[in-house]
Amino acid sequence: MVVIRLARSGAKKRPFFNMVVADSRNRRDGRFIERIGYYNPVAAANENGLVINAERLAYWQGHGAQLSPTAARLVKQATATKAA
Repeated sequence: MVVIRLARSGAKKRPFFNMVVADSRNRRDGRFIERIGYYNPVAAANENGLVINAERLAYWQGHGAQLSPTAARLVKQATATKAA
């Protein structure tokens, strides 16, 4: 199954997450198919903490990719801030 989830990177105590499309059998930080965005939980006020390519997200969901619970929460958050 193809899943859209977060892959952790960044330094110790400074997390940074890439939103990736990956096969569910691969490790969290392992091989992925495509990077469709990122999430920076420690972004400064003037930095963009969440970026998602909505076109690629829709493409992968149209082809059966499932969102992980955390990725679904972030997508919902991104669409809410974009609409407001």
